Order: sequence, then C-alpha cells, then structure tokens
Amino acid sequence: MVADTLPGPPPVLRDRRRELLGFATAGLLAYAADLALFTWLRGPAGLDPLTAKALSFAAGCTVAYAGNARFTYRAARPRGLRPYAVFVAVNLAGAAVQLLCLAVSHYGLGHTSQRADTVAGAGIGMALATLLRFWGTRTFVFRADGGAGSWTGTSGGRVGSWTG
Repeated sequence: MVADTLPGPPPVLRDRRRELLGFATAGLLAYAADLALFTWLRGPAGLDPLTAKALSFAAGCTVAYAGNARFTYRAARPRGLRPYAVFVAVNLAGAAVQLLCLAVSHYGLGHTSQRADTVAGAGIGMALATLLRFWGTRTFVFRADGGAGSWTGTSGGRVGSWTG
C-alpha cells in the first residue's frame, strides 16, 4: 500500500510534538490540582483566599514539576532541590505575567468589566505565561546539556532548538 511507504514526520518533529504534548498534559493536571485544592481550601477548609491560593499554587507547581520530571523531560534526570526551586521561580514569573496583563488592561487601559478581566488575565495572560513557562522550564530546569538533549538527540547543547 502507498500509505505503508510514506515516511512519518522527522524524528526532531516527533520529539518536539512529544515534548509539547507532555508539557501541556502536565500543565493541565497541575491546573486541575490547583483548582481542586483551592476550591476545597476556600470552601470546606475555610481558609482566606490568599492563603488558599498560595497553598494550591504550591501544590500545582509540585504536580507540574513531577509530571515534567517523570515523563516529559525524564531523560534530563534532575537531582536535588535546585531544579524544583528554579521551576517554582519560572512559574512565579508566569503568574506575574498573568497579573501584569490583568493590571495593564484593568488599570492602564480602563477595561474594567468582568469579561475584560477574564480575557486579559485568563486569556492573554495565560497564553503569554504558558509560553514563558515552557521556555523557562526547558531552558533553565530541564536543560539539554549534560546528556539530556531532548531537542537534539545529542549530549551537549541545543543545536537547532528554539532557545539556541
């Protein structure tokens, strides 16, 4: 059959697709954990919103880190607390991007409706924050140097990667 003779995507594209899918899956699981814990902490547990959000954010970061470390970037084999601390810092930067988008829209541009706040914070802010998190996670936490070349298949550098 003709379909049997057609080549699949090049290995680099398969690796990139796998990385993006793994990162997205870990992120969705982390979001679900964050949302569920926040809802429980605000409701039945009766915590104030900032404490509940801080705890649910920490839990979400832990779920995302575990998912990325065990599946998406398993070849990187991070050790110790440093990669986790850097991962949390990258996620805090992503949260700051979301807040900045919301602040610019709400206070700077005067778009004060709930819809505008949702678009700015959960739409545009989330999209930009996700790009930052993806770049930061693969650049600073699960680097391709030292034998974990997820984008290159080599043991050093990132030839041809998005980050150079």
